[in-house]
Amino acid sequence: MSTKYKATTTEEAYFITITTVGWIDVFTRLNQKYVILNSLHHCQKNKGLEIYAYCIMSSHIHLLCKATDGNILSDIIRDFKKYTSKKIIQTILEEPESRREWMIPYFQKACEHLKREQQYKVWQDGYHAEHIYSNSFIKQKIEYIHNNPVKEKIVTLPEDYYFSSSRNYAGLENEFEVVICDLF
Repeated sequence: MSTKYKATTTEEAYFITITTVGWIDVFTRLNQKYVILNSLHHCQKNKGLEIYAYCIMSSHIHLLCKATDGNILSDIIRDFKKYTSKKIIQTILEEPESRREWMIPYFQKACEHLKREQQYKVWQDGYHAEHIYSNSFIKQKIEYIHNNPVKEKIVTLPEDYYFSSSRNYAGLENEFEVVICDLF
C-alpha cells in the first residue's frame, strides 16, 4: 500500500481530508454534522488528537491535526471512521431522513467489492494526508480549509460558516475548540 498520502509519523502534524463514498452529501443535515463534531471531540479528549483547523463540508472533512501523548494518528483516524460510519448509518435509519431510500442501498452496494464482510461503507478507503513541513504550508492549508465553504458559495465570509474553525480564528462563538496557530 502506498504511503504517499498517509500519516506515517507519530508526533507531526498533517493536513487530512476524509471523503464519503461517491462524494455523497451526507453532511447537509445538522444531525450528521454533530455526529462528526461529537466524534472529533471524543478523539480530542480520549485519543490525543490535537486539532488546529477543521471544516465539515457536505461530503468530506478537512483537518489540520496531529496525534499527541504517544498516540498514532492513523489509528485515531481509523477508529474515527469506523465509529462515525456506524453512527451515520444509525442516524439515517433512526432519525428523519428523506434520502434514506437511496442512501442506505448505496452504502450497502459500496461494500460489494470488499474481501471482509461489511454491511455498509460510508467513507472512501483511506484518507488523504499531507505532512506539514513549514509555517507557510500551515498557513496555506488553514486558509484552504477555511475558504472551502466560500469557494462552494455556502457563505460569503469564512467565519460565517458555523462548522469550521474559521470562527475560532475570528474569535466568534463556536461549539468546538481547536488549538489556534498564531501565524495570522
